[in-house]
Amino acid sequence: MSLNPDELELAPGFEHENLQGQAFALATEDELRDALEKAFDYRGDVTITRKSGATIEGYVFDRRIAPTLAASEIRIIPRGERKKETISFADIAALAFTGRDTAAGKSWEAWVKKYNEKKAAGETNIELKPEALD
Repeated sequence: MSLNPDELELAPGFEHENLQGQAFALATEDELRDALEKAFDYRGDVTITRKSGATIEGYVFDRRIAPTLAASEIRIIPRGERKKETISFADIAALAFTGRDTAAGKSWEAWVKKYNEKKAAGETNIELKPEALD
């Protein structure tokens, strides 16, 4: 079935995978690359365990993909800090999605649904305010 966006009241959105609380032990190169790509798209903090056993929790804001793990890197802002840190893919042993996904349930469709529910209930001067971030 082909959808014509001009004929739809609401165009279907992109469904994000619910990763909050999940942890990955990264056994293969493909698993590592896939998990780090998900971490880049995640809208919350992750905890990375390095092969040395050290951990770092923060927000992954960039990644540089290269042919080898040693040349590939992620960039993370550690929780509670302003500095940025670069970590080689080859140095990562595990990844956990530990922070709250700040955009979960915040799709346009969810907003319209809440608006229509309030309107159907007879409310006027409807104002949907964003939820405060932690």
